[in-house]
Amino acid sequence: MSIIKTDMAVAKEIHKTNIRNVRKDKLVEQDIEFQKALETGADTTAIVAKKQALRDAPAAAGISTAVTETDLKAQWDTSLLGTSPYS
Repeated sequence: MSIIKTDMAVAKEIHKTNIRNVRKDKLVEQDIEFQKALETGADTTAIVAKKQALRDAPAAAGISTAVTETDLKAQWDTSLLGTSPYS
């Protein structure tokens, strides 16, 4: 009987790539919102913070410390990135 083990180093890189792929469209959306806010003189603080959070998402500490696939999947921030691709 052989046991299949997940290569966590590879899984973490795939997870980061998934985040980067999803955040592309989200950053574009935030860029549009930023431009609209500038045009109307609205506050851009929240937009700038969200864009920074999207940029920082692949470097989340929980990704590097995840020990199992379940730990890694739990690092998908649905409030920032939307629906998890692992659902």
